[in-house]
Amino acid sequence: MSDTLQDLSRRLERFAAQRDWGRFHSPKNLASALIVEAAELLEHFQWMTEAQSRALAPEQRDAVAAEMADVLLYLLHLGNQLGIDLLDAARAKMQINEKRFPVAPEPKQPE
Repeated sequence: MSDTLQDLSRRLERFAAQRDWGRFHSPKNLASALIVEAAELLEHFQWMTEAQSRALAPEQRDAVAAEMADVLLYLLHLGNQLGIDLLDAARAKMQINEKRFPVAPEPKQPE
């Protein structure tokens, strides 16, 4: 089953509402939780070489995937609380980055 980001966002809001967690989910608290989850993601790569980080064992990859999901969910929840559409924000940021970091032209070959 493939969820859209909007479907996942609605499911997350329903999940939190059913548990009456809204009182804990201020933007400040969600941003703090997001940073904690990002640190837990980073922990899986601590002390690895670049090559090791690119060749995770299946169980390591699964653990990294779970932490990445936590990061995504907190980011979605924060976006919901602030009324920010993350896809729109990401598209706008990509436009800024494309202007800021244009593709370097190919060097001219000597004739």
